[in-house]
Amino acid sequence: MEQAIPSWIKKRVSSGGDSEKVRLLLRELSINTVCESAVCPNIYECFRKGYASFMILGNGCTRNCRFCGVSPLRKTVLPDAEEPEKIALAVKKLGMSYAVITSPTRDDLPDGGAGHFAAVAERIRRFNPETKIELLIPDFKGNAESLKKIFSSKPDVISHNIETTASLYPYVRPSSDYGTSINVLKEVKKNGFIAKSGFMLGLGEKREDVLSLMYELKGAGCDYLVIGQYLRPSKKALPVKEFVKESVFREMEETGKKIGFKNIFAGTFYRSSYMAEKLIQ
Repeated sequence: MEQAIPSWIKKRVSSGGDSEKVRLLLRELSINTVCESAVCPNIYECFRKGYASFMILGNGCTRNCRFCGVSPLRKTVLPDAEEPEKIALAVKKLGMSYAVITSPTRDDLPDGGAGHFAAVAERIRRFNPETKIELLIPDFKGNAESLKKIFSSKPDVISHNIETTASLYPYVRPSSDYGTSINVLKEVKKNGFIAKSGFMLGLGEKREDVLSLMYELKGAGCDYLVIGQYLRPSKKALPVKEFVKESVFREMEETGKKIGFKNIFAGTFYRSSYMAEKLIQ
């Protein structure tokens, strides 16, 4: 049975404010964001600050992860050739010093969309040479050629979210593979990039499994880690098993530092792209 959402969480998710400037720009350029498509609880805060996390390759996903708010892909849509330029322009207009680029999983594309990621990174760098770029990538089914395309674009950070513990993976992410995600992070680090990952609490995970996951991520070469509270994005998604206390998140941060992560953010509203620039110091 799902737990009732605490009132302080409801308030955060529904707090509006002056976010119209960003919304209008996104509509003008026909750009998708993970902020909107994944029903992020931090959307109003980030939009008020003139910040957004861009979601390329459309807003439909070929996987059926049971925690996600992104819609399933109904039919193949080819990458928008103008998207790299539009996102680079948005980064410039918003004055962003740090840009996070992500996508839904696109198993229907030959390279999973890796070449499009690279094109977006290249165009951002051309328009905004001082802006740091973080690519938050899907697993590309572990395809070496797709990963090479990502590496060739030379982003400042490469992030791949593990999302949940090994024991919950088949339940939470039935069409994805835990080992593949770990190997992607290993490849990122082996190729000399800053590696980052994130996962959620509140799905029924056990403490010992969380600790095991943290050690395995560090062993895979993960430098930075984000841990957040799972919040149900729709009635179709998995129910929340637990609203984790802030004291537990503080404990996770301390544990992460002892394990050896360069930095770790843990808390109810932390998401991989939330305050990403401050995590990478």
